[in-house]
Formats: sequence, C-alpha cells, structure tokens
Amino acid sequence: MRVLHATDLARAERFMLLNARLIDRHRFALHFRGGPAAPVLAALRAYENPDGGYGHALEPDLRGEGSQPVPTQHALQFLHEAGADGDPAVARAGGYLASITGAGGGVPFVLPTVRDAPHGPWWQAPGEPFSHINPTGTLAGMLHRAGSDHPWLGPATGFCRRYLDDLTTEPGAYDVLAVLAFLDHVPDRDRAEAAFTRVRETLAAAAHSDHQGPLDFAPAPDGYGRRLFTGDVIDAELDALIGAQGEDGGWDIAFPSWTPVTRPEWRGFTTVERLLTLRAYGRLKP
Repeated sequence: MRVLHATDLARAERFMLLNARLIDRHRFALHFRGGPAAPVLAALRAYENPDGGYGHALEPDLRGEGSQPVPTQHALQFLHEAGADGDPAVARAGGYLASITGAGGGVPFVLPTVRDAPHGPWWQAPGEPFSHINPTGTLAGMLHRAGSDHPWLGPATGFCRRYLDDLTTEPGAYDVLAVLAFLDHVPDRDRAEAAFTRVRETLAAAAHSDHQGPLDFAPAPDGYGRRLFTGDVIDAELDALIGAQGEDGGWDIAFPSWTPVTRPEWRGFTTVERLLTLRAYGRLKP
C-alpha cells in the first residue's frame, strides 16, 4: 500500500504557493498546516454577489461576475470546510437559490446569463432554463449538511426524491455526483438508504466518464459513493492517485483548458481535493 509522505506534501505546498488561487492556498493551509479558517472565509467573500449567489470565476470555467448555481455549490463546500455552516452566507445562498428555482423545486444547471461573459464551451444554457438534478441534489445535500432550515430546502428535497423515484435510465456522471451528495446528507436516513439500495446498480453503471474515476465518486470512505466500488478498486485507485502527483508537486486535470488561466486554477483546487481524499483513506502519512 502506497502512502504520501511529508516530503510529498511539502512539494504540494510549494506547487500551491507558485500556482494556486488565494482561496485554495488558504484551504491548503487550513487542512494541512493547521491554518485558521478566517482567511478562507475572507477570500470567499470576494466571490459573493449582493443576491447571495456566487460568480467571479469561483467556478473557474465561468468567468463572469453574475451568480450561477454551481459556483454557489462551491461556496457552500468552502463554508463547510471552514466550519462556517452557521455563517449568514449560507442563508443568503438559500435565498439566491429560491430566486432561481423552477416550479418543480429544482434549479437549472446554468442560467442563460452565462452567454454574457466568457465561459467554457461546455457551459451551454438552453433557451429556457429548466430544473436539473445537477446541481439541485448537491446544493440540497450541502444545505442539509449545514443544518439549514431555509424554505428552499423543502421543495428542493421533494424535487430530488421525485427524481430518484423516477430513475429508470442511466444518468450522467455529474447527475450521479448530485444524487450521492443528496443521499449522503438528507435527514431521513432510512429513506435515503432505501433509495440508494433501489438505484445502486444504476448509479454504479454511470459512475465514470472520460475525466472522472472511482475516487471522484468516492472521495471519502464514509459516503454512499464508496459502496459503488469494491475495496480492490479503491485501493488500486489510491495507489494510482499517489503516483499521479506531478514533478511540480501538484495534481493535474483530465479535461481541457479553454483559456490559459483555468488550468492552474483548477490544478490548485484539484490538488487540495486529492490530498483530502488521501487523508480520508489514511494514505497521508503524518
């Protein structure tokens, strides 16, 4: 079994200092150097808009200022990491999501305002926004994890449950991630377990893409995603992940960079995520 040593973590730290965004440098310090949470929160504030949503390239492939659902998802992740589930920003995010929610209780993957600013070519908005499990499931799961009682959560939770009830065809890989985030954190655990048992094989068949592997769906051993793969598969993936650390100390991305800045921004984010996964599985040596 391979492990990542302190010298490898030091190489990752140097990579972060040379390449990563400020917010991801603060996240690295928080998680791996005992740094304070306040700098993460201070950096995050710069991405927040008056409507409670997030933009300004918090999602690196959306370069516009305006709020979008997926950057708001990233913000909720960072707030949680910083131990700030009770921060007023969580309620403000709920208010933003309520403002863009469709009649069924879900939010669109991306809003038509994406067309007003530079963005990755895969971020295409339909003529009329429609609710989608990705990112509604992830957003609902994150707000449940935060202990939020925002009114948006009721309709959004109903939307996700109806999606699971009707899931008969193979979803997309990002849909699987959204379902897993929802099931990991929705409060009714018996109902979540029953739903996972019912759709497990469907999720397992779809838990892959040209740039996503098992550890993207199972970044920690205590989530439903871990139950989609055998132990041998996870162990092999962890060994491969350690071997994938670059000569420069960082981890690379497996999808295109459509403008030069996005690759280092994504690599900084990804490097923190990979290290968190290795630590969660006990592969990061103290």
